[in-house]
Amino acid sequence: MIGNLPILTIVTFTPLVGAFAVAVAPGRYARGLALAASLVAWALSLLLLIAFNPHSLRQDGFQLVEHVDWIPLFGIQYKVGIDGLSLILVVLTTTLSWISILASFSPIKDRIKEYMISFLILEVGMIGVFISLDTFLFYIFWEIVLVPMYLIIGIWGGANRIYATIKFVLYTLVGSLLMLVAILTTAFAYQAANGGVWAGAFDFEKLRGFGFDPTLQLFAFLAFFLAFAIKVPMFPFHTWLPDAHVQAPTHDPAWAAW
Repeated sequence: MIGNLPILTIVTFTPLVGAFAVAVAPGRYARGLALAASLVAWALSLLLLIAFNPHSLRQDGFQLVEHVDWIPLFGIQYKVGIDGLSLILVVLTTTLSWISILASFSPIKDRIKEYMISFLILEVGMIGVFISLDTFLFYIFWEIVLVPMYLIIGIWGGANRIYATIKFVLYTLVGSLLMLVAILTTAFAYQAANGGVWAGAFDFEKLRGFGFDPTLQLFAFLAFFLAFAIKVPMFPFHTWLPDAHVQAPTHDPAWAAW
């Protein structure tokens, strides 16, 4: 936080406010409102560069941390923060987003309002992935990205967009399920080792310093690795990318973020 200002939350959800504005405003304002929202998010993200102090890191390396109990029964929090790497990725995402929205003004002719709403929600998901410090929250943002990506490719893509979207969803769904299994397994292992107490079971900062069983660590790593290998994608899990990349609008920033 900057003072009492939850700057990370504001940066993350500014595009969502823009999406609501686009939804209720007349269609002729959709482009301008979407661009304005993405520019505001970008300008706010630049404040992170000022607020981040590379010479005064917390022991675990995260700054501007915000956390609120979300589902306390299972120890799930809304917890976000940044380190040097995520700072760069957030600013890169907000920068690419307004450039991409501006680039879409000419090629996107149909369903402009729906396109801009999808694009802004996509930006929310991408930013959230980079700042999440709760594994369940990370998974939510990870999944949020899939929905607008599916719509952007499937509606405004090329001639084979339907095939590309189905292939994209099937591949990424497999990766998402593997990640979810790993997240839940580590959470159950953590709470079992702490007398059934769920507090901290999804907290990345606590989990990474916890002494998990080596076998569990291996399988959890493999599940996360496969999930990321599919999403990046890496060989030999990359076969969905040529179809989706060719059929997607060329100004979509999600490919750069991935």
